[in-house]
Amino acid sequence: MPTALITGITGQDGQYLAEALHAKGYRVVGVVTGQRNPHAETLASGLPFVELVGGDLADLPSLIAALEYSQPDEVYNLGAISYVALSFKQAELTANVNGLGVLRLLEAIRLVGGPDNPIRFYQASSSEMFGKVRETPQNELTPLHPRSPYGSAKVFGHHTTVNYRESYGLYACSGILFNHESPRRGLEFVTRKVTNAAARIALGLQDEVALGNLDAKRDWGFAGDYVQAMHLMLQQDEPDDYVIATGEARSVREFVQLAFCAAGIDNWERHVRIDPRFFRPAEVDLLVGDATKARRVLGWAPEMPFENLVAAMVAHDLEVERRKLR
Repeated sequence: MPTALITGITGQDGQYLAEALHAKGYRVVGVVTGQRNPHAETLASGLPFVELVGGDLADLPSLIAALEYSQPDEVYNLGAISYVALSFKQAELTANVNGLGVLRLLEAIRLVGGPDNPIRFYQASSSEMFGKVRETPQNELTPLHPRSPYGSAKVFGHHTTVNYRESYGLYACSGILFNHESPRRGLEFVTRKVTNAAARIALGLQDEVALGNLDAKRDWGFAGDYVQAMHLMLQQDEPDDYVIATGEARSVREFVQLAFCAAGIDNWERHVRIDPRFFRPAEVDLLVGDATKARRVLGWAPEMPFENLVAAMVAHDLEVERRKLR
């Protein structure tokens, strides 16, 4: 039975990945931060097969201890300050966790794994690293120009992963994942904020939702599809980096239209208020990925269409809000 250690186990990617690996026969160990972590109890009830171990990307000794306890074959680093807007307000924390945290985890793997290191490492890189894009679509060789503290920290983590691969011979991969969503997405993210608001407005629980730039375009896929690519990367003979994306750019406006339509609301404009507070200091206008390499080498392709993803998120939020009314 292979063992996988996952940071960020409480997030949408961590949960989907844990389920996928468990189905493949893995022992799954999840890293949780802090005492009495409120997510630990939820995780224990929802994913009872996951073993939990303490650890913090800001603390090297705790990562070494987590590795020594779990003795993993594979490590998936999904832990991060993942909300881009928050990174502008907490830039130092974001750099510490998203950037230096990758360095600490790689160093822990180097120390625990020894000279013939058997541990395979996956780093969750991000399309936000491309920022002010130099070409469209973006692939593994597109120059990086991040436009947020989040993107900048991810660039550091990405290059550090490459450095440890080249310097120490570690099996270290980065998945440059474009936006991926699910019903498990946090409510602070614009996609889930929109689908939840559409559900609540349809049920008469609120009248409007405040949003920022409706013209920003993103390449949106389903998180459950994308975690399959993470696993495939660590099954190859040689480590490498891969863009994971659908290749289709959709605007926030289009996402909103589909969400409100799925909730049975025709005139979405009357329920949306544009609020300057939700505009970024430096906007990323267009992100769309070229996943040709992942298709060719990994045999990976996204399965859930964009329209189905939005509909599934709205259906989930309608059910959640209806349960609250019972």
